[in-house]
Amino acid sequence: MNTTLLTAATPATRMHVVWDWNGTIKDDLDHHVDALNATLPALGGAPVDRETYRAKHTVPIPNFYARLLGRTITEQEWISSDNAFLAHLRAQPVRVREGAVELMAALRQAGHTQSLLSLCPHDTLVREVREAGIGHFFTRIEGRTGPSGGTKAAPLAAHLRALGLTEQAHRVLLVGDAVDDADAAHASGAHAVLHTGGLHHPAKLAAAGHPLTDTLAHAVALGLRLIQERGTQLACA
Repeated sequence: MNTTLLTAATPATRMHVVWDWNGTIKDDLDHHVDALNATLPALGGAPVDRETYRAKHTVPIPNFYARLLGRTITEQEWISSDNAFLAHLRAQPVRVREGAVELMAALRQAGHTQSLLSLCPHDTLVREVREAGIGHFFTRIEGRTGPSGGTKAAPLAAHLRALGLTEQAHRVLLVGDAVDDADAAHASGAHAVLHTGGLHHPAKLAAAGHPLTDTLAHAVALGLRLIQERGTQLACA
């Protein structure tokens, strides 16, 4: 997709894009693998490679540890591991996925709106977005403020309420890298397109049956088409 080909939005074609952060805008798969491997020895686990990480990654995250270890971890083990994992991630530089800034700029230029929703801690998200210099693209930036380990469904519903989009969810596109992203979008009546370059293995994403692309630009193009088709259906209903 050539981002310069994004045509100007009209009231009927304008969409709102909710971006995921880790594994989507932030290109941090290697950092996540390293952070996980820094926590596994204390739990009796062996280090994993990128393919194993992507194949077994799931939400809620305690279930991910259970898959890797072959047992359920205790609450204290989860708290200690999560703290160590996040501390390792915070020490890494922020790397924005190639082409993401140009894509977000093209969306804004075309008249679409954008926000950012993540399950990483809110303070960390705000700091990393500031470090990346991309906060001006978003009408709302929202990370996790409560306990970790949950799914995105409830946070997305609250995010859309705060944006005044609950009744306009049919024109919302969530772009992410996890089945949980798509499940959350559908629970709120929004669209979702996943991309294959993030934290989750492409085969697992494909098996879930959600719209799937190899790049963020193609995800936006497909999402825009889905939203426009839905708008046409509503107009004819």
